[in-house]
Amino acid sequence: MAATSPAREAEGGIRKWGEKEEKKEEKEGAAGPVLVAEGALNPPGALLSQRRKAQDGAPQGVKLELYPLLNRWALWFFKNDHSCTWQDNLHLVTKFDIVEDFWAMYSHIQLASKLSSGCDYALFKDGIEPMWDDSRIKRGGRWLVSLAKQQRHSQLDCLWLETLLCLIGESFKEHSREVCGAVINIRTKGDKIAVWTREAENQACVLHIGQVYKERLGLSTKIVIGYQAHVDTATKSNSLTKNKFVV
Repeated sequence: MAATSPAREAEGGIRKWGEKEEKKEEKEGAAGPVLVAEGALNPPGALLSQRRKAQDGAPQGVKLELYPLLNRWALWFFKNDHSCTWQDNLHLVTKFDIVEDFWAMYSHIQLASKLSSGCDYALFKDGIEPMWDDSRIKRGGRWLVSLAKQQRHSQLDCLWLETLLCLIGESFKEHSREVCGAVINIRTKGDKIAVWTREAENQACVLHIGQVYKERLGLSTKIVIGYQAHVDTATKSNSLTKNKFVV
């Protein structure tokens, strides 16, 4: 993801886009981030509404205990429609800052393995947009996990969920403040998952994040994952980007 885009948080805009996507999927059979319930996307306030309904349905005098997250997070969806600009293909799905809203969101969107080729999900800290030229990202980079085509239906969803839990659970301890977010790319030749950080030159922090991330994914010690600086990715002269670090 490498262009600028205003966040589309207005409920009307989100719902109109969802209706358009549903009609297109009926025609083309393509997968998108469709909710199990009616409607294609949750506007940012929808999870709060669901939470209130759950609280209202609780026994009288019983208050549901909520578990706040350290950060507020935003879920983005990208669909590669060549008839639209890059900015118009990027959509804000919803935001959340408690554990219950994360699981409500996750259970209502399509699994990554069900998305059509060319689609992305991105989970980023609120206020940071999933693009290289965001001021809080452009000096950073990403730990990249590349998957074989056959891994989409056997491992992709588990690896992506574990990635999300690493982010919202602040699994990198004091180095979690350097984490911007994560992106999953669904591609015909092989899917990719990446964790993005703020500062590529902060070697100790970057390596700690990479080592913890690799361990949390349960990857074999024989598997090597690389860290790529965004500046190198943006200026690469071929399809390959050199790794700045590996674990």
